[in-house]
Amino acid sequence: MSAVIPVPELQSHRVLVRLVATAEIPPGDAWLGPRECEVVARLRFPKRRADWRLGHYAAKRAAAAWLGRPADLASLARLEVLADETGAPQVHCDGDVALALSLSHRAGWALAAVAPPDVALGCDLELIQSRSAAFVADYLTPHEQALVEAADVWDRAHWTTLVWCAKECALKALREGLRLDTRSVEITVRRGQTERGWYPVGARVVSDGRTFEGWWRPRGILLACVLGDPGLAPPHGIG
Repeated sequence: MSAVIPVPELQSHRVLVRLVATAEIPPGDAWLGPRECEVVARLRFPKRRADWRLGHYAAKRAAAAWLGRPADLASLARLEVLADETGAPQVHCDGDVALALSLSHRAGWALAAVAPPDVALGCDLELIQSRSAAFVADYLTPHEQALVEAADVWDRAHWTTLVWCAKECALKALREGLRLDTRSVEITVRRGQTERGWYPVGARVVSDGRTFEGWWRPRGILLACVLGDPGLAPPHGIG
């Protein structure tokens, strides 16, 4: 496994995120590694290929910043983002697994979060939008439903989106995604003090009590959230 040497100013943060727009992706494939070129060549549908490229570019920019590497095309090509046996993405640096990684994309944007390889990590990016009462009843726990119901009517879309976003993060950190019942993790929103624009949020695995700590922040119509092992510091960076 490659040694991970963080940039000095990031040592106390452990997690770095990058939010990237489709327009930022370089033309061509010079920023992709050989194995990535093989993968993208097999993607038949244009939207699937575009989403793949967007997520991978965000991941490479985040990984390069965390590792203190330049972000020119040749350097990015040496950081390959490949799926492991579960389908979860991993950052490979010169062939070896270098970092934990989570990806999400929505509405022409991609969010990538990277951390040391031993960190359980999940990130998600969501459009802030209303969801039906049936959605809340089917996918949220009673505690989460009460959280949404306690919000002002005009604020319920925001809180429902936040709970859903954090659930997605926790399920990714468990390396399960939506294969698990979304009610198998329960979200706690911790109102109050923020750090660098991030607000605290937590998740608990109902079956075994395992916990994740994380942070969320609104960004226009988008809401970004990152969860990981307890002790996670607020992420460094966003755009």
